Amino acid sequence: MFSTSSDVLHLVLSICSIALTFFICWAIYYFIASVQKIYELIKRVENGVTKIEEILGMAKDKLKNSSAYFMILAEVAKKAMEFVKEKKDKRAAGKKK
Repeated sequence: MFSTSSDVLHLVLSICSIALTFFICWAIYYFIASVQKIYELIKRVENGVTKIEEILGMAKDKLKNSSAYFMILAEVAKKAMEFVKEKKDKRAAGKKK
């Protein structure tokens, strides 16, 4: 089967090259799988950040609208207090006479 030592060398080299090819393919497969998982993780983080930005934007809009309503309510309360004060002053002026 093996006539010379070079035949044995060629057999060993071919087996080693097959084993090396197998392990390189295996390593590339796991590297690609890891990269895919990292990509999916990054996408989930991006989606989470986008949702947080949307929530913060919505909260900002609601606070902006609420502050506008608060200013309107403050003006209405101020006018109501002035109205009550005027009525009180008129009653007090009417009772003094």
